[in-house]
Parts: sequence; C-alpha cells; structure tokens
Amino acid sequence: MATIKAPFYPIIYIRGYAMTQSAIEDTTSTPYMGFNLGTTKIRQNHKGEVTQHFFESPLIRLMKDFGYTDNYAAGEIIDDEIPAKSVIIHRYYDEADRDFGTGDGTPSIEKAAEGLSALILKTRDQVCGEDAEARQDFRVYLVAHSMGGLIARCFLQNDAIGDAAAKQMVHKVFTYGTPHNGIEIRGANVPRFLSGWDINNFNRRRMAQYLALSSHQRVDTLNRKFPEDRFFALVGTNHQDYNLSRLAVGPMSDGLVLIRNASVQGAPRSYTHHSHSGVYGLVNSEEGYQNLTRFLFGDIMVKAVLHLEALPLPPSVEKALEKGRRVRASYYFENTVMVRGQLFKLSERKVENQSAGFKEFDELFERGTNGKWQPKPGSMPVLFSAFMDSRNIETGRTLVFTVDMAVKTTEYEIDGRLFRTNRIPGENLFREQLTIKAIRTGDGQGGFKLRYTFTDEGWGEHRGSLAEGGEGGSFRIPLKSGKGFKGALELRISSS
Repeated sequence: MATIKAPFYPIIYIRGYAMTQSAIEDTTSTPYMGFNLGTTKIRQNHKGEVTQHFFESPLIRLMKDFGYTDNYAAGEIIDDEIPAKSVIIHRYYDEADRDFGTGDGTPSIEKAAEGLSALILKTRDQVCGEDAEARQDFRVYLVAHSMGGLIARCFLQNDAIGDAAAKQMVHKVFTYGTPHNGIEIRGANVPRFLSGWDINNFNRRRMAQYLALSSHQRVDTLNRKFPEDRFFALVGTNHQDYNLSRLAVGPMSDGLVLIRNASVQGAPRSYTHHSHSGVYGLVNSEEGYQNLTRFLFGDIMVKAVLHLEALPLPPSVEKALEKGRRVRASYYFENTVMVRGQLFKLSERKVENQSAGFKEFDELFERGTNGKWQPKPGSMPVLFSAFMDSRNIETGRTLVFTVDMAVKTTEYEIDGRLFRTNRIPGENLFREQLTIKAIRTGDGQGGFKLRYTFTDEGWGEHRGSLAEGGEGGSFRIPLKSGKGFKGALELRISSS
C-alpha cells in the first residue's frame, strides 16, 4: 500500500457549473474536466524581444513538479490500488450524460456532495487498503472551480450530507472563482424561481438551504464547520476576458462572480487579474497554480494588515475642513506580492484592474473622547494572504518577497459636491516597494525574524532593517510619506 507522507495527499478536483445538456456532454467527454487546460501567452524577455510563455496546466505541472499521477489506466478508472500522489476528478455530471448515465437531468448540489463523500472514502480505500496506520494518516485535498466550491462546502457544512469520517479526512480546500456569496446580475442576486438549468444554485436562499445556514443575508461563512485557515479562495479580477455574462455582471468581478462574493469570511485569499474561465481563466494560469501549490504544500503563511494612523488631506481641502465645511474622503489600497526570482504575482490588487481595496474615511476612523480622530478597532484593511514554500529557496535559508503598495484617494467631497480645484488625478498618499526577508530563528518553535528594505530608493539585496517583533509572529514596519501619511504594515508570519 502507498505511504502517506504529508503534505502530498491525494487531490480531488471538482469542476464548475455546466448550464446546458450540450455543455454537460462536452464536460463528460473530457477526462480531466478542465484541470488539464493551460495557456500560451506572449512575454517580453530580457532582450526586449517578444517570446512565447507556456503554462502547461495545473495537472501537468503537478505531475512534473511533484510527481502526481491520475487514476486512469487502459481507458478505465482504476478501481484498485492508487498512489497517494493521485489527482482524481469528481465526475458528478456523468449521470446527467445520455451515454454515461440516464440523461434525466443534472444532479443537485446535495447529490453531488454525497458523491464527493463516497469518492473520498473510495480514495482512502484505494490508497491505504487495510493498513490501519495509513488509514489513520490519510488526508485529502479538495480543489474546486466555481460551483465546485459550493459542492465542497455543502459536503463540509451540511451535517445531513455525507459521511462524518470523510469530512474529517479533508485537510485543505482551494477554490478558484467560487461564488461563495452567490451570483449577482445587475446588482441583484439571481432569483430562486430560475430553477431551469439549476441557476438557482447561486441564489442565497437556496444556498443557505444546502449549506445548512440559518440566514441567507450573507452565505460566505463556513459556520465553524471547517477551519478557516485551511480554506483558500483565489479571486479573479478580470471581467473583460469572459463571455457575454460580463456585460450583466460588470467590473469588480471575474466576469461572472463579483470580487466581494468570491471569498469566505475569515479565510485567506489572493487576487489575480484573470477571468472566471476560458483561455485567460483562473484555473489555467500560472498565478493560480503557484497559489494552489504554495497553499497545499507550502510551510509559511504571511498575512498583511495595513494599520493607519494619519491620512492627510491636500492643503486646499484641509483649509475647507478648518472653515467648518463638511469633507468626505475615501481611499484605494493597492498591493502586488511577488517572490524573489519569479515573474508571477501571488496577489495583485490595482485600481486600473478595478480590484483595489476600498474604504471610506468613516469606516477607518472615529472621534475619540479627546475629539481627535483615531482608528476604529478591527477596521484596518487586510491587504493579502500569501503562502510560501521554503523548499523553493535556492540559496541560504531566507525567504524573500516583495510588496509593492500604494494608498490613493478617490475623490474628495466638500459639502456634498466633488472637489475639483487643484485636484491631481491618481495622486498617491503613499507609495513604496518593500523587500521582505523572513529568516527562521532556528529555535525549534517555528519562529522568524524579519528584515525589510524600501526598494524605491535602496537595493533590495541589501541586508535591510530589522522589523519590530510582536506577539504571535507579527512584525511592524513603519510607513510614512512627506505628505503626512503615517501608518505601519503588520506582517503576521507563521508556519502553515
């Protein structure tokens, strides 16, 4: 029997929604249901020339990089022993195909979730056989695109669905573009009465039903049924490369799912400028693959929170405020995260991509008892969650990554009217690139020390300054600008 060796557990891939019978049949006629699709793009190389860049697909890369295999042989699904490093496709649409099943209609979310439970138990038996120790150590990863993530959540969250032992075998869940809080068309959640083609699967009342939630106001919660830190959402921000639904859904989306609906409360997430699916989709992207493998196999998690102390106003707006006029302001928070020596972006939120974080001043600050503005507890923007793998370090034992960040104003309002006098479009309150170096302390407790360099003015390869450490593996890097911006970047680094 196969040896179970963390973190290389079997991966079960759960594809997304197929709307029509022809789409279902197209889906079932493919062995890997989209997990095998890659992209060929153009990239400018170091010589200034345009060259081709190939991303082979998540499936092929898992095979090449980590030694995974599929569960097919001689034209059939293997029913006996398979290795722990296996990728298994949850073929829940087969029964709706006229050739493979009855063709009588698509399975419900609940039925697909029951099938997932059975597939997990079957996979355990195939990997472990009767080996008691291997069965005890057995775990599985769920990787899902779009509606597939809702099937995974139904299985995990609904006590009436699936086998309790199978739920305990799920180690981590990774979702690409899943509508965790439903789908909205022109600002309205899709209605329940659209039961044709199962579109009502994305209605929040219907979702609350199969997710076993008591409220349908927001359904993007795991409801304490699965650890949030082991559930990752990759959020797409490119609506323009998707099909015609992008016209109804609009910007601030991946073309089908709004950015604000594509993650789970309290769980890590990253943002990438890719569409819901297709040639430039989330699943068949280098950025998607790098987030996937670092989350599944990586050993370090970094969470970044921006703590704000002062958000200055332009002098002319400040004068209006001093005269007692009513001033309102709101802000964009941009950041791009990359690792040393690589060209892909682990996370990217930009104004130009309609994906930057956004908060109004009143969300961030409140008047203190002394009449001065002070930060509201729990209001500070979370910039990103990123997973790293120390095994990828080529030299030494230092993990190096960059955070390119900016704080921008949107528009100022004075007495309810937009302020345009002296307005500089796109003006930054703060902008800087930081090179972060995380070094394990070697104390056996999973601790780190952290150094940083502001690389707009200094070389990133320099040793840098030592960051102030806090409780729980947190570090603070002071930030300021000549305009009066003041704050700190808090980085929480932990072993994952």
